[in-house]
Amino acid sequence: MIVGAPAAYAVQPDEIMSDPAKEARARDLSRELRCMVCQNQSIDDSEAPLARDLRLLVRERIAAGDSDAQVIDFLVARYGEFVLLKPRLEPHTLLLWLLPPLALAGGGLALWVHSRRRSGSGSKEDQSLLKLSAEEEARLKQLIAAEPVPDKSA
Repeated sequence: MIVGAPAAYAVQPDEIMSDPAKEARARDLSRELRCMVCQNQSIDDSEAPLARDLRLLVRERIAAGDSDAQVIDFLVARYGEFVLLKPRLEPHTLLLWLLPPLALAGGGLALWVHSRRRSGSGSKEDQSLLKLSAEEEARLKQLIAAEPVPDKSA
């Protein structure tokens, strides 16, 4: 984004409420709601027709006198928790909130265990497993000596 340039939003002039305070509330709420088509944008940023419908619905509910919480509750009841860009912390969304830190902790634990196993390969027990017996060393020398020398003239 260019410094000093106004942010580009998808809100159309015919959507803007005449009361600046109510319009500010509508814009704040629109930034918290997910466009069901784009899925990674707020309805304030999306130009999808469904996002426009949701923006109009938010403004309609505000004009009817609903509080911010009532508007959000209405949309969640109608579209589900997915409509929120930042889902609420509730029992049925607990896994959604806990999965990223649990996955990160699990990955860290797996890396720690892996590094402990790799650094443990230098122990005396492991070193003795790597040593060849006298018979194995004799056999290896015999195999190396019997190996034909490659022709380097080609």
